[in-house]
Amino acid sequence: MPGYFEIGKITNTHGLKGELRVYPTTDEPERFSRLKEVDVRIKGHARTYEIESVRYHKQFVILKLSGINDATAAEALKTAVIVIPDRLALPLEEDQYFIRDLIGLTVFTEDGEELGELIRVLPTGANDVYVIKTNDKELLIPAIKQCIRKVDIAAGKIIVHLLEGLRELP
Repeated sequence: MPGYFEIGKITNTHGLKGELRVYPTTDEPERFSRLKEVDVRIKGHARTYEIESVRYHKQFVILKLSGINDATAAEALKTAVIVIPDRLALPLEEDQYFIRDLIGLTVFTEDGEELGELIRVLPTGANDVYVIKTNDKELLIPAIKQCIRKVDIAAGKIIVHLLEGLRELP
């Protein structure tokens, strides 16, 4: 969704007063506390809501949006995605990239061999893993400095060093 970043998914209602249980899809769930409004997108429709309150419970963000005042209204937003405009994105540090900018890049080895297209990024505890669609299978490459040599979003490519055994993994 160009122009917007997804920061959460509404998974359920919370209580009877219109609160929403949101699973954060951002690295920094605390960002909800710094926002004044969010866009909620469901079934091809979008609407901007002011945020009335934010609190945190376990791995969820409990969000109260203006105009959503009971469980029935909240129920209508289940499965919706919460997005913010690009201008509200958190700044990236060196060697950090937005996943949406990486998807679709062509991956090459240091020797110039084209491996395929980056189709998914899997978050893990230690580091992300890039899923590369090759001609006959998916190749998993850890997003670590030893493997990812260069990311050039403008050129649409990633240069990687394949550690021994990575190509042979199922």
